[in-house]
Amino acid sequence: MRRTVSLTAVATLAAAALVLAAPTGQAVQATVSPSYGVTVAHACAAPTKRGEMACDALQVTAGTPKSARAESDLTAAAAPSGYGPASLQAAYNLPSASSGTGQTVAIVDAYDDPNAESDLAVYRSQYGLSPCTAANGCFKKVDQNGGTSYPRGDSGWAEEISLDLDMISAACPNCKILLVEAGSASMANLGTAVNTAVKLGAKFVSNSYGGSESSSDASYDSTYFNHPGVAITVSSGDNGYGVEYPAASKYVTAVGGTSLKAASNSRGWTDTVWSGAGSGCSAYDAKPGWQNDTGCAKRTMADVSAVADPNTGVAVYDSYRSATGWMVFGGTSASSPLIAAAYALGGAPSAGSYPASFPYAHSSALYDVTSGSNGSCAGSYLCTGTAGYDGPSGLGVPNGTTAFTG
Repeated sequence: MRRTVSLTAVATLAAAALVLAAPTGQAVQATVSPSYGVTVAHACAAPTKRGEMACDALQVTAGTPKSARAESDLTAAAAPSGYGPASLQAAYNLPSASSGTGQTVAIVDAYDDPNAESDLAVYRSQYGLSPCTAANGCFKKVDQNGGTSYPRGDSGWAEEISLDLDMISAACPNCKILLVEAGSASMANLGTAVNTAVKLGAKFVSNSYGGSESSSDASYDSTYFNHPGVAITVSSGDNGYGVEYPAASKYVTAVGGTSLKAASNSRGWTDTVWSGAGSGCSAYDAKPGWQNDTGCAKRTMADVSAVADPNTGVAVYDSYRSATGWMVFGGTSASSPLIAAAYALGGAPSAGSYPASFPYAHSSALYDVTSGSNGSCAGSYLCTGTAGYDGPSGLGVPNGTTAFTG
């Protein structure tokens, strides 16, 4: 279930009640703790049955995020509210101007966004990025089987699609983008779309959705996510401490979330754990061989992280149905495509490799996240930012691409 991000257990339970009461097919809006200063709404409807997923996009609907003027302050040019390419590339030391050419990043989402290509054009034009269109071979949209029988449109998932497309563009402007639209939000259809993305040649696949773990996860792992030589990233969730699937899959890079702010340190930026980032111990997935923390007998989530706090959110352009054009979004739906792009900037993974292991081999090549919390777990690293590995931020956030190569 999607729940509104909060700082206290009481607020979390109240938000959960709102989601449970929401009519099927409607997103839920609720107010975040006042210290965050913004109100957010979940873009996608909550799951209504087992095996159904919801996207992890959070739209800022009221208030002024702390990232509101960050891009214009950095570039001295007019820019929409929220972090854009210049801010994100600077914060994570990404070599975006010179890397990524020839790499294809796929995003897997449910339902159709008929305006995906035209909205992407607006975003890229705003920030002076080169066009990425079907005509020039940069952008391609297919259904879950690789054809053009697109599913029905859905305004919530269209917002998710725009967020994903814009974050790939922001972090890796030279990358090609493949959008694979599943026929519904079921794990079976989304998983089929993952397989199609890989079949069509994508070496990097971002998935910004999640749902409850189940005893079927081992089967889903082998059927949809076991793709050696392909970097598959998955959002860890926006519910705070707790585990989602497919982020819990041992074959994927589970991406947590942070609050990103400008700072007076040598880096110029600082990340702290975002209270909504998902983390914890999987109930079903075995711990992969490269993960050696001792607090979970099985898979621990997450592996790495990037900005996800709506109050330090990113600029997104979406015009489908109820969308309003320029908006600010957060959620681990923002961090998953950013990490997929970081992998792409690092180059194609070696044949037979499991890219989820790469950051563990290069942990010193990440900015460590050492403060903040996503819930109450007796102060454990599973929900609290600390030196080295912790659940909500994993091993840290990108510092260039070294941690994403192998």
